[in-house]
Amino acid sequence: MNMDSRGKGKTIPLLRSFAYAIEGIRTAIIAERNMRIHLLFSFLVIGGSFFFSITRMEWLFIILAISGMFALELINSAIERVVDLVTEEYHPLAKQAKDLAAGAVFLYAIFSVIIGIIVFFPYIRELFS
Repeated sequence: MNMDSRGKGKTIPLLRSFAYAIEGIRTAIIAERNMRIHLLFSFLVIGGSFFFSITRMEWLFIILAISGMFALELINSAIERVVDLVTEEYHPLAKQAKDLAAGAVFLYAIFSVIIGIIVFFPYIRELFS
């Protein structure tokens, strides 16, 4: 990636900035196991959402959970790379930075599972009753 175009006083054309963002997402999907796991579960949840014909309000919560999970995973990966770039040696603050970012992802994953249970449990219960 050409970092010169991001220099002070220079603007990045809108389409090029989108291309950088898409490249970041692509990189995360290829390089990050957890991102691929989130992607797999997202497809399963979206499939389940169509299968059960969830309400528009439920869709909003599902979309919020999925997009938030992807966004946090991207931020976590960026923090990990920056920390790795800054130091190759073990440092307690570097470890804390990585652990804090991973903790944010973990909390949101728990939050997303709770949303999934709240949304899908009534449909699954009705399916088996």
